[in-house]
Amino acid sequence: MRARAVPGLRRGELLGLHWSDVDLDGGSLEIRTALQRVNGELTLTAPKTRRSERPVPLPTVCVDALRQHLVRQAEERRAAGEQWRATGLVFTTRRGTPIELRNLNRHFSPIRERLGLEVRFHDLRHTCVTLLLGLGIPPHLVRNVVGHSAMDVTMNIYAHADMTEKRAAPDQLGSLPADE
Repeated sequence: MRARAVPGLRRGELLGLHWSDVDLDGGSLEIRTALQRVNGELTLTAPKTRRSERPVPLPTVCVDALRQHLVRQAEERRAAGEQWRATGLVFTTRRGTPIELRNLNRHFSPIRERLGLEVRFHDLRHTCVTLLLGLGIPPHLVRNVVGHSAMDVTMNIYAHADMTEKRAAPDQLGSLPADE
């Protein structure tokens, strides 16, 4: 498995993504299922909330990575032969089976350490929201991309202003016209 984070997806949404829900030519995907552990078994379920079922636009870097991953997965399918389990999932083990949720975290740890980051996998979701808002994307669009049920979740829990933004805010007060 060589999963690259798709912008704003929850871990279960990423691992429950099917190739039939990915449109590489159109540069988008649909969140329709999530992989969760239910009664000790990995199970495909409905996403977390009604708003979680959503289209997600993909940046070119993600489309390119998914195209490369599709080729690698085909190679893994050939190598596994009769041991391959056809699940239709985008991210699988080398034998086609669903990836354990905790194993995604285990695979992420060496990448995180190599890059010198002190973040959890879920922190990438927070970062996505913060970056989109920092780029001036309207909050209601950011909420739709990440599938939050309410705007206050996007703005109060996920949006994190960096120090540059915090410093810039009071500086803007200086640009107001002075009273005469």
